[in-house]
Amino acid sequence: MPEQYNGLVPDAMDAFIGKLLAAAKSGGIDRAEAYLRRTRSFQAFVENGEVSEYGVNSAGGLALRGLVGGKMGTAYTEAFDEDAVEMLVSRALESASLIEDPDEQFLFEGSPSYARLDTLARSPGGGTVEEKIRFARDLEKLALSLDPLVTKLGYQNGVESTHTEVRIVGTNGLNLRHEADGIGAVVMPVARRGERTSDAFGLRLARDLSDLPMEAMAREAVAEAVYMLDAAPCESGSYEVIFRYDAMSSLLMTFQGIFSAENAQKGLSLLKGKVGETIAAPGVTLLDDPHREGGAHTRPFDDEGVATFPKNVIDDGRLGTLLHNLKTAKKDGVASTGNAAKGSYAATVRVAPTNFYFKPGVDGLDALCGRMGEGLVITDLAGTHSGANDISGEFSLLSKGYRVRGGKKAEPVEQITVAGNFFDVLKNIRAVGADLTFPFGGTGSPSVWVGRLSVAGK
Repeated sequence: MPEQYNGLVPDAMDAFIGKLLAAAKSGGIDRAEAYLRRTRSFQAFVENGEVSEYGVNSAGGLALRGLVGGKMGTAYTEAFDEDAVEMLVSRALESASLIEDPDEQFLFEGSPSYARLDTLARSPGGGTVEEKIRFARDLEKLALSLDPLVTKLGYQNGVESTHTEVRIVGTNGLNLRHEADGIGAVVMPVARRGERTSDAFGLRLARDLSDLPMEAMAREAVAEAVYMLDAAPCESGSYEVIFRYDAMSSLLMTFQGIFSAENAQKGLSLLKGKVGETIAAPGVTLLDDPHREGGAHTRPFDDEGVATFPKNVIDDGRLGTLLHNLKTAKKDGVASTGNAAKGSYAATVRVAPTNFYFKPGVDGLDALCGRMGEGLVITDLAGTHSGANDISGEFSLLSKGYRVRGGKKAEPVEQITVAGNFFDVLKNIRAVGADLTFPFGGTGSPSVWVGRLSVAGK
């Protein structure tokens, strides 16, 4: 059966968009653009071998943007019929008449070329429903079999997959379409010894179900849950610190807004006016790579239709560029970096990174610990929304991890608070590891030895 959009097969959707743009032009809109985003998702979580949650969902809609006398009007719909065409045009015209934004508005005409990227799973949905449910059950069974101290799992263990389509079609000839698949698995083992409990979180992302490393993620999560049963606060003081890949990814995700030109222009980033200046230690490179193979945010064009390209945001310690959409680029007299982003079909155009990560080095985590000698490895950061100021860079975060003694992993620690400043962290980086991981979708990092930080413990 042909794929449908709220009752419309693809050919009918093409006809709807064509009719909408024609109506916009004849209705008094100078230039118009239709932006369609639709996501299909599947999830299956298991408990005691049985499916505890199961869902198949389809969501999305279409936004009409129209320039009227230089003012941008917008309107949205999840229905695609004759009434929707009339409604969208009239609301876009009304919206434009109410706009007081003095900034120049843009509807993009298209880039000279677009990268051809492989973002689809090898099989529809990344695997069949039966295969996904079997994977979720086998993952739970494996995690419960690895250590007698793990007798249960936390909430929501299983598989979730998504298929996303974006289309941008304009009266200026722009006609773009991109589709992407993604699938992830999560396992949360809970270890118990007497009255003490400890949990861990294992997550992997891929295009296809067959690419998810079930055994590796289960073993790593179970081993960490059991190991952390003996965790206790360390002494307060100043410690050399390595943020493990997951903790460093969390820190980067918390402060990624400082690299937005939109925030800089609003006075919400201390990096305003610092392009070309040294802001990090030598050898530190931070990439935004929308063409990364297998990346969660890999895409050939941004949400304004601008062709994407890989870029070094930090290049060997120097700020190479801020991230731009068309509006911020115009203000700064530069070209867009292809980082226009919409949180949904109905959202306004903002600025956001794609696949955002520190370029890995050559040493694994154990080798970094050997070089550090004495200190702490932080594996988990909590309270990033309340304990971090994304303008000043200051952070004070509840953390856990382990001591490093004589260059070796020693006792686990928890209930400590690590404090510092992200801008100082960038400048004080001593080494970047080789273990690049993306635990949070498009934001990733290797383990990073960040120098000395203040730690509050016992």
